[in-house]
Amino acid sequence: MAAIGMYTACDRFGSPGIQMKLQRKPISPLLALLFSVLLPVVLLTAGVASALFRDSPDWTEPFPPFQIAGNLFYVGSRDLASYLITTADGNILINSDLEANVPMIKASVEKLGFNFNETRILLISHAHWDHDAGSATIKKMTGAKYMVMDADVPVVESGGASDFQYGSSPANLYPPAKVDRVLHDGDTVKLGGAELVAHLTPGHTKGCTTWTMKVTEKGRTYDVVILGSPNLNPGYKLVDNAAYPQIAADYGRMWKVLKSLPCDIFLGAHGSYFGMAEKFARLGQSTNPFLDPGGYTQFVNEKEKAFDDELARQKAATKSP
Repeated sequence: MAAIGMYTACDRFGSPGIQMKLQRKPISPLLALLFSVLLPVVLLTAGVASALFRDSPDWTEPFPPFQIAGNLFYVGSRDLASYLITTADGNILINSDLEANVPMIKASVEKLGFNFNETRILLISHAHWDHDAGSATIKKMTGAKYMVMDADVPVVESGGASDFQYGSSPANLYPPAKVDRVLHDGDTVKLGGAELVAHLTPGHTKGCTTWTMKVTEKGRTYDVVILGSPNLNPGYKLVDNAAYPQIAADYGRMWKVLKSLPCDIFLGAHGSYFGMAEKFARLGQSTNPFLDPGGYTQFVNEKEKAFDDELARQKAATKSP
């Protein structure tokens, strides 16, 4: 930030549209003191909070890669989930995560004994920087085909600039990546005998995607659900949202879809959704801890209730005099 007093300050403070222009004349010590006290508050409310929101140490903390079941493996950080599906014809990766996480993901894939450069298909759960910022890098490294749900395509190809909530915040932008295949609700992604189904579960983003697949382990076949995101982020406006008018209805659609999916193995875009670290600690027991249909149902119901409560609160607030 430029000096205050006889100089002109004209800086961007981490959020678009915030510029301070001071005339070339002295200001009183009291005014300077007030400025120094109030400026951090202004910055926080104007958008720096979104930058702080992304600074979770769990997002970049390495975590041991491991086999979930069959040909499905975890290769993400402690909280940003990335999944590897292996086949004889190459591999599928779900979620590129942060740019800083790409070397970690590569190392995890190789620690499991697989070749990262054999990543043939790259998918994401939804178009937020913590799940897709590394996509351009992974495409360049591996030549993988990038496949994204239709409503999220403009966001990933603009590097986040067209996102309804975060597009105007420079802290939340990332390198754009060209989409090779536009997906639609119910589309399948196939490679070497593996088959995933893309379910549109919008709200968190317009193209938020929940992936389902089947895995076979010890002669038994299980239904896997990799949940996109049911979260309401801070600042999400559910009523009279000009940037996303159908947001509340889309969340309603999502709950119906999620409740309709058969689930044996419950996974998601964040490890915290499904107690990843705690379940990992129990691997090797007689029953695979990731077999958790009850946990899936409970998680969805809790998130739906939180949404209903917030929607009711926002509707009541709009009716207040």
